Amino acid sequence: MKTAAIANLESRVAPAGTVGRDIRLDVGLEPAEPAAAGASSDVADNIARVMIIGLFTLMAVRMGLNYIETGRFTGLLLLLSEALVVVLTLFRRPAVVIDRTLRARLLTITAMIGPPLVRPTALTPIVPDAVTVAISTVGLLVIIAGKMSLGRSFGLIPANRGIVSSGLYRVVRHPIYLGYLITHIAFLASNPVAWNISLLVTTDIALLLRAICEEKTLAQDAAYRDYQSRVRWRVLPGLF
Repeated sequence: MKTAAIANLESRVAPAGTVGRDIRLDVGLEPAEPAAAGASSDVADNIARVMIIGLFTLMAVRMGLNYIETGRFTGLLLLLSEALVVVLTLFRRPAVVIDRTLRARLLTITAMIGPPLVRPTALTPIVPDAVTVAISTVGLLVIIAGKMSLGRSFGLIPANRGIVSSGLYRVVRHPIYLGYLITHIAFLASNPVAWNISLLVTTDIALLLRAICEEKTLAQDAAYRDYQSRVRWRVLPGLF
């Protein structure tokens, strides 16, 4: 039988209800959020999903009307790449570790909001449409291959939803961003106006900064640090 002194000591060192039970900690994982914080996170995620769908819908209308007017496919390919973002965002898996800092949120918003706001034009493109379609197709294939490798590990806010190192991830650590850069170049060559240039250049700078931000979160995982040692370049082989 426990003496009164031992029982008193247990009540001081252990929270109520834990005496006599094992207490385990998941080392390296973000602690579970309180119910109120979890509910707030769910609301924020739902708002983000609604915004993404709304922006994508507006983009679809603009690109569709432009195709009817000009018959150019480049805008439709950009639209398809953004459609993949919508689908994978809706069905992504929960994160193990997530970066909720203001910097991460601002970079995500800046990188996300640019493409849906671009304006297809009826101006003569810098290069023939067949060329921009070919370039955009290459970029789209890179995006598709990257997102197929990620599957439900895809997300917007920097987070660890599982380490992926197969497919194009053997070449660069962020192949989807490389695909975005290629499709953006093709779209600008087809629709060379100041509004589009300013939007997509800002978007692409945010993408590169976001890659750095993401890796600070992912590098908390030893598996990702090992992956970094094997794959040198983030987005642009030989440059970045």
